[in-house]
Amino acid sequence: MVVACHSVDETHILAEKLAAHISPGSVVALIGDLGTGKTTFTQGFAKALGISERVGSPTFKLVSEYDGVGYKLYHIDAYRLEGPDDFLNIGGEEYLVSDHGVTLIEWADIIGELLPEDTVRVRFSRVQDHPESRRIEIIGIEGDI
Repeated sequence: MVVACHSVDETHILAEKLAAHISPGSVVALIGDLGTGKTTFTQGFAKALGISERVGSPTFKLVSEYDGVGYKLYHIDAYRLEGPDDFLNIGGEEYLVSDHGVTLIEWADIIGELLPEDTVRVRFSRVQDHPESRRIEIIGIEGDI
């Protein structure tokens, strides 16, 4: 599924719709260059889970945990990791098998070989000549959201 989002609000709405189709134990891999909307997407996803805290990029602490309605959101930023071994060294594998929450991983391609087979992949890219627009491709969800 490919969607064009032309604003922050549209990106939030798409993320909220995806959140409605995701269950605890799921891993969502967010893949895209700097500034393509990964954290913005996570903010919309968190809102759908009833999280009222400010959700920002966890670049410097790597993992942020939020209490949602019914389950947790684990927000991981792999940007500063040098590869899968770094992820495993911080105990990252526990976030790939959690039954108590959903894990969203920014820069997930850095640890791609560790991701579960059923990981939902969300790819972000800019739309040429439209600086506020993003092309967002969601892989691993059946049907439209």
